[in-house]
Amino acid sequence: MLLGFDPGKSKCGLAVMGLDRKLHFQAVVKSESAIAQVQTLLGEYSISLMVIGDQTASKQWKADLSSKFPDLRIISVDERYSSEEARKRYWEIYPAQGLLKLLPKGMRSPPRSIDDIVAIILIERYLNRLVS
Repeated sequence: MLLGFDPGKSKCGLAVMGLDRKLHFQAVVKSESAIAQVQTLLGEYSISLMVIGDQTASKQWKADLSSKFPDLRIISVDERYSSEEARKRYWEIYPAQGLLKLLPKGMRSPPRSIDDIVAIILIERYLNRLVS
């Protein structure tokens, strides 16, 4: 299992995915509760690796996570354009309904935070890097 972590100053995205790309967990949590949520996920799933985005506050998060979970392997992945990709993915997962369908896709904004979808994309980028 892989744990995707989209670090942020106020909120973080988390996702747990198997090597078969089956999604087992996804959530957006407040930054102050992210470490506790990671602890819970490590207890619930046999996570062998954390994939973390390399942008917002990444170095500090990686240091904090490494300190708290010294046995957890943490790999940084290029996070550029992942938010844009996550916005598109949101509408694939949750197609627009009603009048919202009439709006061009570029004008739609997801009605919730998409940091969890970014965490999924980070895992997928890591897995794609392994096969290419």
